[in-house]
Amino acid sequence: MLNMRNKPVILAEQVQTSLAELAPLTQKVFLSLTPPTSMDNRADVDQVRQRLERSHGSVSVPLELMSKIPKICRSAGWQVTATLADIGCGWKLIDLEPGDTSGEQLGLAIDIGTTTVVVYLIDLGSGAVLGHAADYNGQISMGEDILNRIRHAAEPDGLRQLQNAVLDTINQLIRILCPLPMETNKITAAAIGANTTMIHLLLGLDPASICRAPYTPTVNNPGLIPAGEIGIDIHSLAPVYCLPSVGSYIGGDVIGGILVSGMHQQPDISLFVDIGTNGEIVLGNEDWLVACAGAAGPALEGGVTTFGMRAEPGAVDHVSINPKTGWVKYSTIGNLPARGICGSGLVDTLAGLFLGGFINRTARFQNGKSEFVVVPAHEAAAGEDIIISQVDINNFMATKGAVNAATDLLMENVGCPWQDISRFYAAGAFGQYLPIESAVTIGLYPDLPRSAIVRLGNSSGEAARQVLLSRAKRLEAEAIAEKVTYFELNANAAFMDKFVGSKFLPHTDLQRYPSVNKRLQTQL
Repeated sequence: MLNMRNKPVILAEQVQTSLAELAPLTQKVFLSLTPPTSMDNRADVDQVRQRLERSHGSVSVPLELMSKIPKICRSAGWQVTATLADIGCGWKLIDLEPGDTSGEQLGLAIDIGTTTVVVYLIDLGSGAVLGHAADYNGQISMGEDILNRIRHAAEPDGLRQLQNAVLDTINQLIRILCPLPMETNKITAAAIGANTTMIHLLLGLDPASICRAPYTPTVNNPGLIPAGEIGIDIHSLAPVYCLPSVGSYIGGDVIGGILVSGMHQQPDISLFVDIGTNGEIVLGNEDWLVACAGAAGPALEGGVTTFGMRAEPGAVDHVSINPKTGWVKYSTIGNLPARGICGSGLVDTLAGLFLGGFINRTARFQNGKSEFVVVPAHEAAAGEDIIISQVDINNFMATKGAVNAATDLLMENVGCPWQDISRFYAAGAFGQYLPIESAVTIGLYPDLPRSAIVRLGNSSGEAARQVLLSRAKRLEAEAIAEKVTYFELNANAAFMDKFVGSKFLPHTDLQRYPSVNKRLQTQL
């Protein structure tokens, strides 16, 4: 398994700006207390609590801290720093340290993807990202996709294995960012963006009902959970906040994408798509939001194409095809000999084959061909032609067709014509790296003015950062989750009807792609 720790991970543009008013999940407060006297013989715990309540209102103190407070206060000469967790209905004291450590406030923003886990170390005082680390989700060995992992969870000891695998991945990344155990104990809060299944597996909750009718998760909004109860190696009482889900296949990562895009606050209608191991689609504006999801990503991640692979060194990531000669220009990640084709290279290849007339609108090869050589054997790492076959194209068209069918179904259910879509948000790693022109050409993205196509980057990770730093953002995320109407495609016969008729390039209705139609006419 490739180590991704040094691979750049893009957050949304908002990551570069601190939130206007920081109200992080935990706050530090320096206290200069008064030693007890015969005139003031209050209990030590009571004095700490009362001082904190002057500025923060109701404060609770857990039993496990009560026995430690007297010793800490006396050893520090009554000069201490309290760490408070925002529990919504008040505050909870989770730590008391000697001296003034109020300038050391650390938290984590975590994006748990089905394929990749990214951990960001955040300065809670400024909102700045101090560092990040990424690696493949250790659960991959027990299933490439969500359904296989749900099946594995049903096996004896399977759920525990899956939970331990993702915890091991998270904790290894934390140790990269904070190598010393004393440093990890300074991390006093965490926020997580993930799909519904990933949250269930992280928390050790049975995910079986997620994929069974009527498709009901165990929980959509787990609330705040101490890190020690989950097994995340930071301060044991650090509150962990999971972005809320809407249903089985619309998770906190999607809610985070809506939050970061701001589409829920805009009068115009926007379309949000996150094509990962699954494809999630949201349509709406400030008045309404509808969403659906389904399997999509394996075709882009290399799971169903002969020479498909993830975006690793040696993967063909960009392709251009001369429409007259069929000559191919390509590049690979790391400029290494080609080992296979990743998602961006596949999309480029299909666009080039379509515009060049090598495949027709039904994505079938012309002139009796059944495959196309992207990299000749003498240039490939393994010494064999790297090709795109008709079977590969058919598999990809199933992915594209699913995205098109789901989008059309959403628009039809709310009576929204395609002309009303004013903005398109592409989330996730594929949203960041897929070539826009090629994605439009094959109908994976809508044919909008290119300035209206917005790459959000890792919106799940950025949303985790925002809710970590702001109570208002946490409330906003929960309000978004309440606002979304979720369409369950698994139980929708109309989806299958649209899916069957959706496997055209760029779309069944060519009028929805005027720029592509114009390019096709130019090629004639």
